[in-house]
Amino acid sequence: MKKSGNKSLISKLWTLKDLSKLTPADVFDILKRGNDDFVHDRLTVRNNSKRVRSAALSQNPIAVVLSCLDSRLPVEDIFHRGIGELFVIRVAGNVVNDDILGSLEFACGVSTAKVLIVLGHEHCGAVKASIDDMKVGHLTGLLSKIKPAVRKAAKNFSGKKDSSNVQFAKKVSWENVENSLNTIRAKSPILTKMEDEGKIMILGGMYNMHRGRVKFFTGKK
Repeated sequence: MKKSGNKSLISKLWTLKDLSKLTPADVFDILKRGNDDFVHDRLTVRNNSKRVRSAALSQNPIAVVLSCLDSRLPVEDIFHRGIGELFVIRVAGNVVNDDILGSLEFACGVSTAKVLIVLGHEHCGAVKASIDDMKVGHLTGLLSKIKPAVRKAAKNFSGKKDSSNVQFAKKVSWENVENSLNTIRAKSPILTKMEDEGKIMILGGMYNMHRGRVKFFTGKK
């Protein structure tokens, strides 16, 4: 990578040769370092026009992130990645359905992603809506996928169990990420086999809205 004064950073796109040298653990380290850059405001401006042209005919992303729809989660920035480096799937509450499973299987099983992250966050509107049992059109069905996390969080929780309780909502958010990880592992033999064989890493992440830091966990018992 080259950096010159105030000019844009021009970084090469990942090639299959580059990726062949990286293990899932190497990719995870890249993402952790990228998040550290984000937290400490070491972001660089890339020559996006050049990268768009370079990536026009092919792509070799290093990871796939299933993120919430929330506008406060700029996924590529959070991991300090540019065009062509990440697959990003966004859906309210970072829930999982068959289409999302298919997309994750494409990212890891057909394409080049070596790390799969389910990224939740604090102060999640979908989580709060599920806690409050909101019923609005098609959103109702989506929120039902968060209900298992609400019920699990409520067990042994002392205090107010509604969306006004920040600590309860935070606990539900953590449980919801873990529920999505469990769903991926239970419903996708392809991804589970790849994880068991060490071809990919499957991780949960929780984004701190105040600091920008992502805390990672496997969700495995």
